[in-house]
Amino acid sequence: MTPTNTAPAPAHPRLSSRSRRGPVLTIPGQLQLDVVVPVFNEQTELEANVLRLEAFLATLYPPGGAAYRVSIADNASTDSTPRIAAKLAAANPRIRHIRLEEKGRGRALRQVWLESEAPVLAYMDVDLSTGLDALPALLAPLLSGHSDVAIGSRLAAGARTVRGPQREIISRCYNLILRGSLGAGFSDAQCGFKAIRADVAQQLLPLVKDNAWFFDTELLVLAEQAGLRVFEVAVDWVDDPRSSVHVASTAAEDLRGVWRLATGLLSGRIPLTSVRQELGRDLPPDQPRGLWTHLIRFGLIGAASTLAYLPLFLLLRPLGGAQLANLAALLLTAVANTAANRCFTFGVRGRAGIVTHHLQGLAVFFLGWSLTAAAIGLTHAAGLNGGAEIIAVVSANLLTTLLKFVLFRHWVFRERRGNPSPLTEQEATS
Repeated sequence: MTPTNTAPAPAHPRLSSRSRRGPVLTIPGQLQLDVVVPVFNEQTELEANVLRLEAFLATLYPPGGAAYRVSIADNASTDSTPRIAAKLAAANPRIRHIRLEEKGRGRALRQVWLESEAPVLAYMDVDLSTGLDALPALLAPLLSGHSDVAIGSRLAAGARTVRGPQREIISRCYNLILRGSLGAGFSDAQCGFKAIRADVAQQLLPLVKDNAWFFDTELLVLAEQAGLRVFEVAVDWVDDPRSSVHVASTAAEDLRGVWRLATGLLSGRIPLTSVRQELGRDLPPDQPRGLWTHLIRFGLIGAASTLAYLPLFLLLRPLGGAQLANLAALLLTAVANTAANRCFTFGVRGRAGIVTHHLQGLAVFFLGWSLTAAAIGLTHAAGLNGGAEIIAVVSANLLTTLLKFVLFRHWVFRERRGNPSPLTEQEATS
């Protein structure tokens, strides 16, 4: 844990935010690593596991070298956790206790990381489900200057994981959604075993809005979109059956976070260009998107369009009848749908070809309108109304969505297939 470096020491323990990645200096007695352990009502495991972690860190940082610290971030615990944490901090100068009056793992990590003076920051779950033997491999790419963020992965090649089938399926499906909808290149967003360089944290954390479990995903996606390097370490991981995480509610919150983050990237509300400028990172070369990525992104946009279409149709129907309401609702959603797919699904940037793409999108729109108009006509001819009419137009919309995907992929945007670039706010708004 003592990388060789001959460069002059910076004036501040942190790395210069304007410099490109370089080795973290090892200065005797100076804090190099701050490991945060977020806790909420963990009186049973806290003392034994924190002492175990501190003893392991002592083997990595022998006396006379750089220093380390374990920071217990207490998320408004109501049991004996605060008392135990305070006792540990009083007995060991390498352990400190931070009390937060509000819950949320993301909130705790943001506060402690931003206030820390260490150039390398990490966190791990208090249950130590991830084997500590992976910690040197997690820290090495950050200390050497190879990477900006390092994460433990339970899904990477070589990982050994023990957990139930429900959590395994949910985890894999969630990470598949991230790959398709947000273009994530990492394999495991939620493993509680991560590290980040402090200069990167200072730039990214103000952009991360979630205070709970989606915090990890949001941080990693923003890091990749900013052109930062995320390093994965295959870990040994054993599920804690006493975990208090509610899988269903957490999954629902994460999906809402995916939608918020995707729309933020698409609209350009997230200022990632300034992050790249401050950190001096270049964007990675374009990576091809395959059929599966196109399908997921197109499906998300199509679902949003259908959800927008239905209330518009119901709102406009009393004003001019079913056919006029169908035409107006489809037209209102078609332009936004084409623009979203142009940028988000097929990676077309800038104004070149935008008029042609929208004209072709309108041609696809009229095909969809014809199908839904025919569906409405058939229901009326059969003497059906009400619920049957709604079912008919929704079914026709689903068929239209399928045809639209084929036409968009093989006609409208065929020259750009598989050659997108990461979203930036400047491009998304141009």
